[in-house]
Amino acid sequence: MNPVFPLLRRFSVHLVFLLIVQLFSVQATLAQSNYLEIVTDKGSRVFTVELALSDAERSVGLMNRAQMDAGAGMLFRFDREQRAMMWMKNTLIPLDMLFIRADGVVADIHHNAVPHSEDIIRASQPVLYVLELNGGMAKKIGAKIGDRVFHPIIGKP
Repeated sequence: MNPVFPLLRRFSVHLVFLLIVQLFSVQATLAQSNYLEIVTDKGSRVFTVELALSDAERSVGLMNRAQMDAGAGMLFRFDREQRAMMWMKNTLIPLDMLFIRADGVVADIHHNAVPHSEDIIRASQPVLYVLELNGGMAKKIGAKIGDRVFHPIIGKP
């Protein structure tokens, strides 16, 4: 038997193993991706978002920030679908809030939430996500109810 064949077989097994490890690594990276896409009638717009997944992260949100880049935002994911309630206490900049169903469809939009306001801003139907963008951005990109939002965590348990 040719001595090269066992080496090739061994090399192939190692290569397959490394490819599998790499695949899981890429999927884990995508799950924490900070890129989010909103698809509207005007086209597609990509934002860089921070994720607020835990109670602690959701409770702080974008509080006490003097500014946010135009292409930035924060994506909140709740533990279950609910009529999400938000407020602007200790938030220094006006924000647009897109309330997003579990399937990634925009259910409601609140435009230009007033900084420091303790008024409750509530979704009209159960949602799993809220995307906060700079005030006026939703109108600027033509976002409306029924648009789609894509991010690796949207639509995933």
